[in-house]
Amino acid sequence: MTDLGELTIDRVLRADRADVFHAYVTPERFVDFWGPEGTHVPLESVTIEPFAGGRFESTMVVDGTDRSFPLDAVFETVTEPELLVFRVRGTTMRSAIHLTDLGDGRTAVRLHQTEVPPQYLGPQAEAGLNSSLDRLAAHLAG
Repeated sequence: MTDLGELTIDRVLRADRADVFHAYVTPERFVDFWGPEGTHVPLESVTIEPFAGGRFESTMVVDGTDRSFPLDAVFETVTEPELLVFRVRGTTMRSAIHLTDLGDGRTAVRLHQTEVPPQYLGPQAEAGLNSSLDRLAAHLAG
């Protein structure tokens, strides 16, 4: 049996919490930052239904290749503008995106994943998630 793990990434962004939340749930904005540098998400691959039971689907493509990584998930909890929780279908892997208003135009983002398979843990996975958060910060900065 393979041990599943947890991963937590924290970041403070210079943006209003509602703006950060809407970046995650608006497909036209989502494609600007989802995935690490060197990848893109075609808009036509994105379905975001931000309510409990709604679909959260996209396909991340490695630039210049035909390698792709589909995400097929379902939202378990959506509390605007502070929390998105989704589970990857067919697995027990869960991701929670917590957004905390720091009261000064900044938002604390905590990405917490549980039941994570070993191939999605470790320094490379953390670097990929941090790269995606860098892209989100740039998107929010406009």
